[in-house]
Amino acid sequence: MFKVEDFQVQSKEQLDAAIASAKTFSSGVQALATAYGDYSKKSFEDTKSYVEKLASVKSLDKAIELQTEFAKSAYETFVAESQKIGELYSDLAKQTYKPFEGLVAKYTPPVPTH
Repeated sequence: MFKVEDFQVQSKEQLDAAIASAKTFSSGVQALATAYGDYSKKSFEDTKSYVEKLASVKSLDKAIELQTEFAKSAYETFVAESQKIGELYSDLAKQTYKPFEGLVAKYTPPVPTH
């Protein structure tokens, strides 16, 4: 038989999980925005520095050397920041789902084993 008290308890548990998930999601999105902003700022500053150095170069050999160094550095920074941001996305997904783990386990029937 269905009891109103059971419904109220279940509703409160679900609401609490949703609120906790929303708070986690909000802080995770903020961390992602900060990471993207930091990467954009660093990229801009590195490019600005490269252009300033390139403007003062007097030979083609030095320009090519400078371009090679800049490309290598930009690629390494991109890879490192991409990994960092990827980890933030992964953590966001895990932490956002975490409040619902108990509810899912509580209301999911066990899988029969053969």
